[in-house]
Amino acid sequence: MPKEFSRTRRVSELIRRELANIIATRLGDPRLNMVTITAVDVSKDLKYANVFITQLNNGDAVLKTLNKASGFLRKELSSRVNMKVSPSLRFSYDHSVERGMALSRLIEEVNQPPRDEEA
Repeated sequence: MPKEFSRTRRVSELIRRELANIIATRLGDPRLNMVTITAVDVSKDLKYANVFITQLNNGDAVLKTLNKASGFLRKELSSRVNMKVSPSLRFSYDHSVERGMALSRLIEEVNQPPRDEEA
């Protein structure tokens, strides 16, 4: 079992790197300039890949654009990565960055020294 886990993890990382390169170089949509692929979750049979992204603006428009371009991205990926089956791609927004920022703000608020009320 650990062998398969490391295999899917290696494939996920390879797909993440290649997709980031394809999006940056092959797609000419200016909305995709600030897209970051944070993670790729590949199924055990390598037929499906959930691609998690973050983007500063236009999150919904970017997701629609990437999901519409998933066929093209899959074709480009298959030409760059030697696999028996190129996985179907599904793009989702990664909310972990927003949650992390919110937690950081809460921690900062808790760690602030109390204000002097009598001033």
